[in-house]
Amino acid sequence: MAYYGISSNMIIYLTEKLRQGTVTSANNVTNWAGTIWMTPILGAYVADAHLGRYWTFVIASIIYISGMSLLTLSVSVSSLKPPRCLEADLENCKKASTLQLAVFYGSLYTLAVGTGGTKPNISTIGADQFDDFDPKEKAHKLSFFNWWMFSIFIGTLFANTVLVYIQDNVGWSLGYGLPTTGLAISIVIFLAGTPFYRHKVPSGSPLTRMAKVIVAAIRKSHVSVPNDPKELYELDLEEYTRKGKFRIDSTPTLRFLTKASVKTGSTSAWMLCSVTQVEETKQMLRMIPILVATFVPSTMGAQINTLFIKQGTTLNRSIGSFKIPPASLAGFVTISMLISVVLYDRYFVKIMRRWTKIPRGITLLQRMGIGLVFHIIIMIIASLTERYRLRVAKEHGLVENGGQVPLTIFILIPQFVLMGTADAFLEVAKIEFFYDQAPESMKSLGTSYAMTTLGVGNFLSSFLLSTVSDITKAHGHHGWILNNINASHLDYYYAFFVILSILNLIFFLIVIKFYVYKAEISDSIKVLTEELQRQQSRS
Repeated sequence: MAYYGISSNMIIYLTEKLRQGTVTSANNVTNWAGTIWMTPILGAYVADAHLGRYWTFVIASIIYISGMSLLTLSVSVSSLKPPRCLEADLENCKKASTLQLAVFYGSLYTLAVGTGGTKPNISTIGADQFDDFDPKEKAHKLSFFNWWMFSIFIGTLFANTVLVYIQDNVGWSLGYGLPTTGLAISIVIFLAGTPFYRHKVPSGSPLTRMAKVIVAAIRKSHVSVPNDPKELYELDLEEYTRKGKFRIDSTPTLRFLTKASVKTGSTSAWMLCSVTQVEETKQMLRMIPILVATFVPSTMGAQINTLFIKQGTTLNRSIGSFKIPPASLAGFVTISMLISVVLYDRYFVKIMRRWTKIPRGITLLQRMGIGLVFHIIIMIIASLTERYRLRVAKEHGLVENGGQVPLTIFILIPQFVLMGTADAFLEVAKIEFFYDQAPESMKSLGTSYAMTTLGVGNFLSSFLLSTVSDITKAHGHHGWILNNINASHLDYYYAFFVILSILNLIFFLIVIKFYVYKAEISDSIKVLTEELQRQQSRS
């Protein structure tokens, strides 16, 4: 609720209160959101290498609440925001000073650091409460991520409806104060459950372990890999069992990295790595092409809180005497997401399971692929809807001077509803995929992969928006994206996303063809147990 309570309506605050232009404000929103979703990499590193997931989350929560509190002050104290302006044209109003911008953005990026430690670890802490060795608990974990997203979107729905309405009609102080209070309460509730959690100790930096494998493989690039995997360097099974870790057998994929396990006489950690360490690195690297394939849909998702909302400000938002805040349209994403997750978990999975015999109904990559198809449909609808809106604006002479187009804001609902359905497939599957396919000792890093896609997507959105805006305005041309939305050509911009999405889907279909799923833990444990029993019987 805290994050979405800020991000949903931020472009309205930037354009109307801080008086920034469309491109500038949209880029500021996506740059901040990009940072929000990139910092989990740092949070995952700290959790896995040093503090553990629990303490990383607690410390990050303190930073998070500090940023939220400062942000609430920045929109409440009169000296920290521009004076009120009654001019119809905001270009004539006084803009925010350097100090005011510094406090506002300083608080935003402070809470961004805080979320870096909370986002990758809280979901992982939740998943850690399920025992993979217990068939009943393992079955429950299959639904955990669906309901995890469900709970997130309940908070998002509240943010996109109640908080957005309060921000637009009551005041930004209360609108930001409520999520700050809600965050504080949630932290207290989490801390109250501390005695009941299953805690896992940090297992060392996964990034360092991966770096050692890559360096060792490069330094031994001239070495040949033996045909018998038993000749490769590996720790004793008892050592893994004693540490509560899993041993992984050598695989033929990414064979170059296997050279890191070839014995050459040196025992340096940067020259010789165990087979398990090499296979963990392979697992993380194998997911990178899938990671790249999720950048484009994340870029389109960034339009929800930027250009989609700006479109809404030009449409008729009245229902009787009640005016719908433009940012409340994002609530339809949430509602659609909630309904889709429930239908997927309760009905779709059961139906598909009968045909496919797969516990999840369909594979995670198939689920992601369906989400990518939805994204193509979304941008086609968005482009056609915007073309219709521009035609009506032209018919009523609203192109040059702007103004409200005589169309209901509800014409935008289809693209928001379909975005929620797409999220039920792509976003949930993405989080579960990167967690599920990551090695046991790198779960936080795997979860941060899912966050990273959103971060890169937001930064990519900023890059594309600025680039397209500059290119289309070059040589005296009109430009696709202007401060006056009625004079812009967002329909062309959305059509550009359609082409980009189709190319991305083709790339995704190619990379999943070569992807090899990680073996199930239960299968691995069975093999390891049998091998340990054989070794004990020999001795």
